[in-house]
Amino acid sequence: MLIEQVPTVFRKFFPKTVWRLPKKEKTVFLTFDDGPIPEETPFVLDILRQHNIKATFFCVGENVKKHPDIFQMVLNDGHVVGNHTYNHLAGFTNFSKHYIDNVAKADEFIHSHLFRPPHGTFRIGEFFFLRRHYTIVFWDVVTRDYNNKLSGEEVLNIVKRYTRNGSIIVFHDSLKASKNMRYALPRAIEYLKSEGYHFDVLSEETING
Repeated sequence: MLIEQVPTVFRKFFPKTVWRLPKKEKTVFLTFDDGPIPEETPFVLDILRQHNIKATFFCVGENVKKHPDIFQMVLNDGHVVGNHTYNHLAGFTNFSKHYIDNVAKADEFIHSHLFRPPHGTFRIGEFFFLRRHYTIVFWDVVTRDYNNKLSGEEVLNIVKRYTRNGSIIVFHDSLKASKNMRYALPRAIEYLKSEGYHFDVLSEETING
């Protein structure tokens, strides 16, 4: 549970960040990390299009630079995008200046006020600096679709077990997550719809209420 749904006490270490957005109407927020790439992102877009769902994509700047046509597909479909650094850097293993510069480089291609740190990690200086410039978005449920020790059914069960009203749910449009994501995503959407959930994006309006 410490991975799939971070305890409240841990969330308090990162004040003024977004983990969950409870709403009067049963609502969840689908998010996708690490794309866009031609092998996986079009699949995700097709599934979302079939269900008339808008989502939020936290993009790696290098992938946006390599695949601007796929990035444009995300925008054309009306989805929201966020910054996930230029090279998918982990904050703890990089000097703060290099990390912050990497985020800024990604912003040259993504142009978003939303930021999600890869692996959910920061150095304290990185956190406080970036919080002044971005709305920092974590998650309420991480599906662990990237874990090749899990099956697609186990990933789906994570969504079923931990999702609640206002959950921000993380999938990955990446090669590493491909098998589990392709199995779990459409089934998770069907399950959530059957439970009466609506889907929304992480916009200034939804975040600030």
